[in-house]
Amino acid sequence: MKISGRTFVVSGGASGLGRACVLDICAQGGNAAILDMNTEAGEELATALGASARFIQCDVSSTTSIASAVSSIVSWTRQTGKPLGGIIPAAGVGLPALILDKHLRPASLESIDFVLSINLRGTLDLVRQLLPHLAATGPSGPDGERGVVVMVASAAAFEGQMGQVAYSASKGAVAAMTLPMARDLSRFGIRVVTIAPSMFESNMTAHLSDKVREGLQKAMEFPARAGKPDEFASLVRQAIENVMLNGVVIRLDGATRMPSKL
Repeated sequence: MKISGRTFVVSGGASGLGRACVLDICAQGGNAAILDMNTEAGEELATALGASARFIQCDVSSTTSIASAVSSIVSWTRQTGKPLGGIIPAAGVGLPALILDKHLRPASLESIDFVLSINLRGTLDLVRQLLPHLAATGPSGPDGERGVVVMVASAAAFEGQMGQVAYSASKGAVAAMTLPMARDLSRFGIRVVTIAPSMFESNMTAHLSDKVREGLQKAMEFPARAGKPDEFASLVRQAIENVMLNGVVIRLDGATRMPSKL
């Protein structure tokens, strides 16, 4: 799939890994629909990128909000003549909580629902609502490809740490649905790839304490540092452009394997 001449939808696109994807897509000649709750950051990014980007405020935990965003995206692609090429649901949250704390209090269902509604339900609902429009685009290239879904899991899907039950559940589910989704969509010429990063520089990791950050770096092999957003975006570009990448979860972690606790 060529990025140039296509429109890609990026949730969580106003910051962190999503923002890096938006910048890279526009640099390659594509258009990017920036979905985010942060209006100020989203509008600032869209203004900086000009005609190749559009900000649409969207709460991925709300089906109605997603439906409104999808309608705006479809209208925009008709205006620009750049059809949908892919979906990158990068919106995500982390809310650490022990499933049972030292006072024998279980994690609140509200906090569990919050993480699942954005990381899992939000991912699935955004993809679900955009797929009919992606499948309706004309086939491209010798393989008749119509588009690609690039989802975001996490190393926590495989080695979740203490306090990451809800987060690991959400990201593990994203990883698990990659292959069946690819199988469902193969008849339409739509591929599905999931990237599972370790610790990357983002809004989520910016709030980590120095102690936690140092502990995480000790678990890293090479390079012994957090990943950079542009390194994540580079792999997203490969997932978009390489037609043989399909139904796979790719770890992007520098051989990091997280310990149970820091």
